[in-house]
Amino acid sequence: MDKTCPTLADAVAGIEDGASVMIGGFGGSGAPIELLHALVDRFRATGSPKNLTIVNNNAGNGGIGIAAMIAAGMVRKVICSFPRTSQPHAFNEKYASGELELELVPQGTLAERIRAGGAGIPAFYTPTGYGTDLAAGKPVAEFDGKHYIQERWLKADVALVKAEHGDAYGNLTYRLAARNFNPLMCMAAMHSIAQVTRIVPLGEIAPQDVITPGIFVNTVVEMPTPRQEETRVRDQEVY
Repeated sequence: MDKTCPTLADAVAGIEDGASVMIGGFGGSGAPIELLHALVDRFRATGSPKNLTIVNNNAGNGGIGIAAMIAAGMVRKVICSFPRTSQPHAFNEKYASGELELELVPQGTLAERIRAGGAGIPAFYTPTGYGTDLAAGKPVAEFDGKHYIQERWLKADVALVKAEHGDAYGNLTYRLAARNFNPLMCMAAMHSIAQVTRIVPLGEIAPQDVITPGIFVNTVVEMPTPRQEETRVRDQEVY
């Protein structure tokens, strides 16, 4: 029942070529940068995992995190809402060369697709995107005189998330806005890996404070000194 893992490298060791990977965070808030860099290290050492499909709010910034994964050639497809960040050169270069596929999804629709995946709802209707290129090929229905397009659920093989506290059972809490996409992604993935600032003893997290129940989490690894994505980008760090 103990879901704790000794190292970041061990935590990501089971991610396979071609996997779909949800990555938590809204910009740098709640983004598991150290887990992503452990995955980049593994790729540089072994050539795996590659051909990944990444699901995130954005397509990476500067030279760290998701951008480092894209620059390394690990990523085949990105599903996101905001591919153009303040420093999108990694995405720009791979997309312009045809090495990277993009599926653009409005942010509210992205969140709802992930939520639907976790809730077992295969499809839903939304007015967002109707009459635009994003609606091309999607079923359309009319409800109460208004047109809606059908969107499908979004699930993944793996979710990589960042939380504040976690215990051996996988129960998680989040710090402030770091909650964002992380709880939804844990529910929508077959295997969820949580990077936490501190692993606490069982019972220290009060039941009413649990945001993600351990049933949705498979692995917990402690990273007590995470560095914020924005700080790394501002320092022009390249991983």
